[in-house]
Amino acid sequence: MPNRNTGRYSVTQKYLMTRGQAINFPSHVFNIDLKKNDVYGVIVDIPMSPEILTTMVCYINGAANLYFNNGGEYTGAAQKHRNLVQAAHTLVANAGQLLPKAEKTTKYDLPTDRSNNVFLLTRGGVYKVNFPSGLIPEDEVEKRTIYVLYQRVLSELRNCQLKDAAATGRNPIK
Repeated sequence: MPNRNTGRYSVTQKYLMTRGQAINFPSHVFNIDLKKNDVYGVIVDIPMSPEILTTMVCYINGAANLYFNNGGEYTGAAQKHRNLVQAAHTLVANAGQLLPKAEKTTKYDLPTDRSNNVFLLTRGGVYKVNFPSGLIPEDEVEKRTIYVLYQRVLSELRNCQLKDAAATGRNPIK
């Protein structure tokens, strides 16, 4: 949960800047033909603990990065780990099925509870879907599918962190 007094997670300026850049990342960089409502990026705000908020950023090219509200980050893993590229690409390629349940937005508020904010980047704008904490109802197939896919990306990112730490002799748990 966020800070009880303010209802918000404390964040660094670096985190806000990086998250904002990710949400506003332009589609032309990928040099692929995208229709107006093709999803090319998925940004997910994930509360990890009462103090830690993580933002996972995935793009159609398989890039996947984590940014933390305290200014920390884990980036560049897709350049070394093929499984991560596949998981991130699969998430983004399937995210379009959420568009009918999403609302177009120009406000990128952070979660104030344990829910996950999912932002879908398209040439036609940014769309938001909120995933409340708890079970996703069985009749919300699209949400269940995307939830499983972004959990898979998170798992791959964790595997990459462990592999990178082992390769450098660092302890991945800080």
